Amino acid sequence: MNGVISNIFASAPYPTAIQTSLDSLATLARYDPSGRFILAGRSDGLAVLWDLDTKGPVRWLDGHVKGITSIDWSQNSRYVVTSSKDWNVIVWDLTSDTDPPRRRNTLRYDAPVTSASFHPQNSKIMLVLMSSGEAYVEDFRKDHRGHFELCEVQDDSDDESQLLRSRSLYTVARFDPTGKHIFVGTTLGFLLVFNTRTKTMVARHKISGAGVMRGIEFIASGRRIVTNSSDRVLRQFSLPVYPTPTAEHEYIEQELEPTHRFHDPISKVSWHAMSYSPDGEWLAGGAADDAAHKIYIWDLAREGLLASTLDGGRELLTYVHWHPHKPSIASVTNQGNIFIWHCPTDERWGAFAGGFEEVDENVDYEEREDEFDIEDEADIARRKMLEEEEDVDIEGMIPALLDGAGDHPRQNGENDEDTLWALDNPDDDIKGWKLEILIEDDKENDMM
Repeated sequence: MNGVISNIFASAPYPTAIQTSLDSLATLARYDPSGRFILAGRSDGLAVLWDLDTKGPVRWLDGHVKGITSIDWSQNSRYVVTSSKDWNVIVWDLTSDTDPPRRRNTLRYDAPVTSASFHPQNSKIMLVLMSSGEAYVEDFRKDHRGHFELCEVQDDSDDESQLLRSRSLYTVARFDPTGKHIFVGTTLGFLLVFNTRTKTMVARHKISGAGVMRGIEFIASGRRIVTNSSDRVLRQFSLPVYPTPTAEHEYIEQELEPTHRFHDPISKVSWHAMSYSPDGEWLAGGAADDAAHKIYIWDLAREGLLASTLDGGRELLTYVHWHPHKPSIASVTNQGNIFIWHCPTDERWGAFAGGFEEVDENVDYEEREDEFDIEDEADIARRKMLEEEEDVDIEGMIPALLDGAGDHPRQNGENDEDTLWALDNPDDDIKGWKLEILIEDDKENDMM
């Protein structure tokens, strides 16, 4: 009766074929943390929520008048934040029984918004990046309410380098998976690290040869990061442990050396987006190829070797996102379609009957001598009792479940000051909430 629970990534670590296509007119799309829904942002300012079980739209988030630039989910999928070129950021509450859903917050800025994201542990804390090159932390909690700008420290170095840094603009900004730090990429190829609680800079990393930083992605543990830059190279780094901010506002000045570099040496293609697999062992890169829809898959366990190149046809790729729990990828085309990639599996008829054996060709069956003998019912009952009384090794199954033990977010302690600060005045995004299904006939009757 003892057995080993199989890891779904053991036999099919990455997708290889398109399972379905969603006609959504999307420019980007992201899975929710549960993996059941996918939200598509469109160029007309509309965001559409798709149910992957039914392959149909279930909510229409109609609030922007220009193109959606980013999408992010709260940790339990109740809230969604969308940013747009119309200078607005909207937080939507999916528990509402209206379409479009109720807005929890609407923020208006004085420039187009490049991205907006939730704090991983509290959706009342947000990070907003402007197209003009500034980044802000928005805190909606009663005791911490405020609008805070993230500012790079200007040291007392030579005047020329200080002048260059003063002209540096922020191009990408992300919370790390713990929410304790904010990573910001600049136009000069620097990676700045800010403490979320104090909003002070704790590190500045020079990425040699990178140029303008265009994207940042973390593995679930937060121990590794991959960057996308204007030199058409994806770089993976192992991050150091950052110290607690001091009263003197000291920070680390360090050049990071990549553990892996990912690029196409032949076509030298640039990259629209990249995404880690849930176990952090695979990296998908969405190529900005001008002739085909291509996704590159690298095997990080084998020194970053290229494992496969997925070809999605002639519709060019604009975005890619890996499913949070299984080997499935959502990629968006320039025609607005969302391709859902999966791992095709052969039908195994043996799963329907334990004694069934599949064969490639017909064989002569040889009957066992005792195959149809009548067995005493008492012997059958005694054998079943012995099987039921056999001990089950539960602890022996745990290692199989923890093959990706490194996926847990890196933390210095559950009760440290940064974590307690983030959990002070928590949001109401709790597990177990239900998305109410709206029927079009009911909506029409309500309008009448």
